[in-house]
Amino acid sequence: MGRIVVTEFISLDGVVEAPGGEDFKYPNWSAEFDRGEEGERFKVDEALGAQALLLGRRTYQGFASAWPQYEGELADKYNGMPKYLVSRTLTDPTWNNTRVLSGGLVDEVTRLKDEVTGDISVAGSIQLVQGLLEHDLVDELHLMMFPVLLGTGRRLFGETSDRSTWKLTDSITVGEGVLITILQRAR
Repeated sequence: MGRIVVTEFISLDGVVEAPGGEDFKYPNWSAEFDRGEEGERFKVDEALGAQALLLGRRTYQGFASAWPQYEGELADKYNGMPKYLVSRTLTDPTWNNTRVLSGGLVDEVTRLKDEVTGDISVAGSIQLVQGLLEHDLVDELHLMMFPVLLGTGRRLFGETSDRSTWKLTDSITVGEGVLITILQRAR
């Protein structure tokens, strides 16, 4: 059975918008901080350990326009692995090995978790992640928190219809004060 693992770059005030340079007041804000060798290795190992990607449309479009032009171990992984796109508007994806999930979120993701063995990585995809959290479909959170208050931008955690509890399973500080936390859903 698959596990939904959400991985996010996040500011101290919970902003996850545009860490990699999209159109935003503070584009590419995460790049202002050195993650150090240990932080870089964490991200590579995380990606290489995933069996599939689950992405919302905006993140998918960003990844699909960037990753095919890169080479190397990480690019090979992203370009070759199964990708699942949650979208009602993008119906004909061009990135290799992509399947569109256009049905109900709960049914589609539950079926996906039954089909995939191992980690299903969800990067970025703010609206998708909020829906997954709302429906208690996330098994693990990987948060790479950067020491900055952005004061504006889309935040990861919004209001939900119920509370959920999480267990901190690991944390480490890397580079220039970047905190990596791994939390598992406490059931």
